[in-house]
Amino acid sequence: MKPEEILRDNFAPWVLDLGLVPEEVGDGTAVLRLPWSDRLAREGGALSGQALMAAADTAVVLAVSGARGSFVPMTTVQLSTTFQRPVTGRDVLVRAELSKLGRTLAFAEIDMTADGRTVAHASAVYAIIG
Repeated sequence: MKPEEILRDNFAPWVLDLGLVPEEVGDGTAVLRLPWSDRLAREGGALSGQALMAAADTAVVLAVSGARGSFVPMTTVQLSTTFQRPVTGRDVLVRAELSKLGRTLAFAEIDMTADGRTVAHASAVYAIIG
């Protein structure tokens, strides 16, 4: 399983435009780097919440794929995010870890950090369709 191929073959062009870089994908875990870009900043210069949520959502897909050994069709059922501090001019590491992987549902916790400090946290539920 190659995370770069999963990204390229299964995500919309606007998600690919985030520039996410897979740093590590394991058995139920994934770490992606969301590189800083002025294009992802909102008014005031901070990274937009939409970019962080999309990165978290994408990391879960890779974590499920890592646990399953390959990509399987799935869809987001729930994604809840808390934003704890603004990010300006720094990359964000997005760490997803599955807390439970069942036959039809996957549950995950996602921590987003910049310079070792938590900037956002999310929890997600996915329906596995394939």
